[in-house]
Amino acid sequence: MTSQRTRQVEQACTKLAARGEPVTFVTIAARTGIPRVTLYRNAELRAVVEEHRALAAQATTITGLAAQLAAQQLALHALADKVRQHEEQLRKLSQRS
Repeated sequence: MTSQRTRQVEQACTKLAARGEPVTFVTIAARTGIPRVTLYRNAELRAVVEEHRALAAQATTITGLAAQLAAQQLALHALADKVRQHEEQLRKLSQRS
C-alpha cells in the first residue's frame, strides 16, 4: 500500500510542479486523499514531498534570476543607446565650434 501511496504522491507533486503551482502538504493531501498527518509521519511520503518542494523552489529561483538578467540586459542596452545619442550630440556641438 505504501508504494501505491508513494506513486500517488509522486504523481501529484509532478503535476503541481509542471503547472507551476506550489507543492505543499496541504495540496498533496487534497489531491491524493491521503491525510496530511500521514504525509508528515510517513518518512517515505514526506521525503517525496520535500524533494519536490526543494526542486520547485530551485526552479523558481533560476527562473527569477533569468528574468532579472533579462531585465538588466534591456536596461543596459537602453543605457548604451542613450550614451551613443549623447556622444553624437557632443560631436555635433564640437563641429559647430
